[in-house]
Amino acid sequence: MLKVAVVGASGYTGIELLRILHCHPEVAVACVTSERSAGKTVAEIFPSVRDCYTQVLEHLEPVRVADKADFIFTALPHQAAMEVVPTFMKLGKKVVD
Repeated sequence: MLKVAVVGASGYTGIELLRILHCHPEVAVACVTSERSAGKTVAEIFPSVRDCYTQVLEHLEPVRVADKADFIFTALPHQAAMEVVPTFMKLGKKVVD
């Protein structure tokens, strides 16, 4: 099972990615982040996935996210990913933005 993180999970791209990942039999979403909605569950923000995700959205702390996931998706606003992707890569993680 591949453990993945979705950084910026509370935006449109993030929730669509979570919907796709939920259907993948070899993926487990291990971490979800959102600066704006940290502390809330994914289901509180998007009731349509309440049966799929119970995780609490976390603040983005790159080292902590990297500890939880093998593979990281970023769904951040334009150019914001460039602030964190280098850290993920230095920690040996594969990243898709």
